[in-house]
Amino acid sequence: MPLGQKVIFVGGGHNALIAAFYLAKGGFKPVVLERREMVGGGAVTEEFHPGFRVSSLAHTIGPLRADVARDLQVEKFDCEILRPDPRVFAPTPDGRAILFYDDVAKTAGGIARISAKDAASYPKFAKALEEVAGVFSQLTSITPPAIDKPTPEDLWNLLKTGRGVRKLGKRRIFDLLRWGPMAAADFAAEFFETELIRAVIAARGIFGTALGPWSAGSTAVLLLRAAADENPVGPAAFVRGGLGKFTQALAEAAKSVGAEIRTNTEVAQIRMKDGAVAGVVLADGEEIAAEAVVSGVDPKRTFFNLVDASQLDPRFAMRMKNFRMNGTVAKVNLALGDLPGFPALAGAVGPDGFHAALSGRIHIGPEIDYLEKAFDASKYGEYARAPWLEMTIPTILDPALAPEGKHVASVYVQFAPYKLKNGNWETQRKELGQTVIKTLAQYAPNLPSLVEGVQVITPRDLETEYGFTGGHIFHGELALDQIFTMRPVLDWARYKTPVRGLFLCGNGTHPGNGLTGASGANAAREIIHELR
Repeated sequence: MPLGQKVIFVGGGHNALIAAFYLAKGGFKPVVLERREMVGGGAVTEEFHPGFRVSSLAHTIGPLRADVARDLQVEKFDCEILRPDPRVFAPTPDGRAILFYDDVAKTAGGIARISAKDAASYPKFAKALEEVAGVFSQLTSITPPAIDKPTPEDLWNLLKTGRGVRKLGKRRIFDLLRWGPMAAADFAAEFFETELIRAVIAARGIFGTALGPWSAGSTAVLLLRAAADENPVGPAAFVRGGLGKFTQALAEAAKSVGAEIRTNTEVAQIRMKDGAVAGVVLADGEEIAAEAVVSGVDPKRTFFNLVDASQLDPRFAMRMKNFRMNGTVAKVNLALGDLPGFPALAGAVGPDGFHAALSGRIHIGPEIDYLEKAFDASKYGEYARAPWLEMTIPTILDPALAPEGKHVASVYVQFAPYKLKNGNWETQRKELGQTVIKTLAQYAPNLPSLVEGVQVITPRDLETEYGFTGGHIFHGELALDQIFTMRPVLDWARYKTPVRGLFLCGNGTHPGNGLTGASGANAAREIIHELR
């Protein structure tokens, strides 16, 4: 395809915006078509109660991969990143708590009040994770190799990765081979004896998945996420104004180099002719011709809603139908009249430190078995009555999101299955919200009396309102058989598809690990190479 040609993007999520930026820089004319009134996909800011705004779905940023952050320079487009410290506050119902800071030694000092052994182990764990994360970081930045006929570039990338593995040394290589298929609960137990620490560490390997802490392969997911942020408890970074300001900045960066972005523009069909892309048809009947289309929506929506599936190779279609993507996460947003009080903070920080301690992520899940029981419920089509929660109170650092003196609580709820065994999400929506409030009340007794408004976003809402098939926030299950060369399916993990001129760039592609921009940047590299 000659330079200057139009490339259509379906969907305006963060990966699509990043890929459009790189294609525009590469000399093409990307046109991003977004169904909703705003770009952002799962990273948007919306008002959910009069005067209260929140990052509706995702509430923390990636972090962006270093090269992507350097290239897009979102800070030039009114995007301010807020980095709380501590990153995580983890209380227990009996009044104990641990604060996890940026600084490893400071975290270890707090752990020492509970366990001297774990305080000594924490720096060792952080060092081990940092070493292994380097290898996974290399893997997330490359295109998965072709299995049957690897290209010279594939071989070079694998060689570089192999060198990184060799630098780990014999002991750490053996650790890496053991850890990958291991359950996150066992992985955490190799370093720590305190249940609360084990739960906080293991939770990183099961967030957004249909995995419990005792599920095989959950450590691989944990290590994949450590590639983006090697801190033992992961990232805690917010955007002033909510994540909608972040994706607005991505859109402005893309437009600044020549991309066109259209909102309120729904793509109804990707037209094909002789096995190749011919353009798109919009919901209002408008047709746009193009020699290349890049889908930022999930793989199943792409191939079974937008493409004529009868023209797909039967083997590919069968594999795609078997791609698992039933979600397990709900979101509850609370409008609060004041800041909730957590008695467990009294033993962890002085009175002056309360606000800072609550400014990061709040982990509600005191032990491994608590997380596993929450997962067990979802396996049988029920939502957890004692759910694992991750809460943030973004108004501590960004008070403009709520009326003066009031606050917003943004809560991930796990596990909440897409398909319920009894009833449906419309009938159980209110009950789920009440379950979350009751659970939080065990840690912050005054919280129920502060609630002025509740928004419950179920897995069904994630599908119908936000376009995530199956309600899966990562566009497909993260598991050993659906990552790297098998994401989304074997033989088609290189951002190309069996339809000539049709590409994928969303989280349903490698590495698929959230708001890091890795999938979009990797896809853009391959798309530019292919089109040229």
